[in-house]
Amino acid sequence: MEESTSREKVLKKVRHALIYKTDNPFPKVDFDSPVYKPMNDTSDVNFAQEFTKVGGVFIYCENESEVVATLSALYAECEWHNIYCAEPEFQYMLTAAAVPFDSGEDTLQQLSVGITGCEFLIARLGSIMVSSKTSRRLNVYPEIHVVIAYANQLVDDLKDAFVAVQNKYSGKLPSMLSVITGPSRTADIEKTLVMGAHGPRELFLILVETPPADDLI
Repeated sequence: MEESTSREKVLKKVRHALIYKTDNPFPKVDFDSPVYKPMNDTSDVNFAQEFTKVGGVFIYCENESEVVATLSALYAECEWHNIYCAEPEFQYMLTAAAVPFDSGEDTLQQLSVGITGCEFLIARLGSIMVSSKTSRRLNVYPEIHVVIAYANQLVDDLKDAFVAVQNKYSGKLPSMLSVITGPSRTADIEKTLVMGAHGPRELFLILVETPPADDLI
């Protein structure tokens, strides 16, 4: 009897495929070897190169004292205003740098510069992994997003970042995980590149070589 509907034709093909299985046409595929080629540089150098390629501003600091000096210089040179920071470990740096900031939830939508930490830095991609525990919407609201991270937050690949964040939170992941690659941009309209379309138009990454004293990573 001829099949009367397209659905019946499809189901017949599925049943046939289940009964008469086809041998694997690619028996020699190696599923265990790494997908990517090894990086030619160290993780920090590779991250810096990839991060700057996508328009990020990379700043290296030897220790937290240099971070304070850097924040002071950026505040003066870039004429930042309406700065927001909710994380105590970075608030003390801003205070030491004599940089005024807000931390109240009611000022979020008026901010121009958001200063946060992150979860991990993905060296191969030059990307930053943030979460609801770190960014607190500051990767979306401000025109300028400044991320302060430490060298021991660098991982080679995205899979390493997922493993690390699972270990960090003992499997109880934050409600949001996101990966940022450079400032927000789009060319959807008439193929014209627009910066800051869906988030910050400038992204700074301050990498600190010396880990914090209360290192929990």
